Amino acid sequence: MITPDSPSARRWPGLRDAAALAAALALCLSASGCSSLLGEGTAAGAGIAGASVAGALTDNAAVATGIGLGVQAGARAALQYSQRKIHAAAQDRIAMAAGPLAVDAVADWKTDHAVPLEPAEHGRVTVSREIGGKSLPCKEIVFSVDDDAKSSAFYIAAICRDGQTWKWASAEPATERWGSLQ
Repeated sequence: MITPDSPSARRWPGLRDAAALAAALALCLSASGCSSLLGEGTAAGAGIAGASVAGALTDNAAVATGIGLGVQAGARAALQYSQRKIHAAAQDRIAMAAGPLAVDAVADWKTDHAVPLEPAEHGRVTVSREIGGKSLPCKEIVFSVDDDAKSSAFYIAAICRDGQTWKWASAEPATERWGSLQ
């Protein structure tokens, strides 16, 4: 890892800025209030860090621009991958809560994230009907995403049993996503 006092940073002074930015991003990841900063600032911060590193490594503007754009695209892809993993974990929590329920029964669900890229969420889930068959048991569910203002948003999805585990079975819609869980 490159630190401000490492030999690489002394050889290339521009790397100090990149190391400082990386440290700030790591600190931000540990604070739950930074999710909007990460969503909007990841690409910009990575572009700045990439340009700083590129400027320290080369005097060629085209190469420096390429390095900066590559770092920016990589950071954006990494953030999107992390968000997809968080959404899949939330879907698994909802499916886990709904799987053992009978039709019309209600259960609570919630998420807690090890890395707070998004706020923890919670709500209720109920099974509206059983679908599929004996060899493919599935359920249609209705769930809420509740906020602290005592209001809820409601959604419909499908879950299916995969061995002993219930898994999310709804395809991602082609239209606007429903909140932060899809």
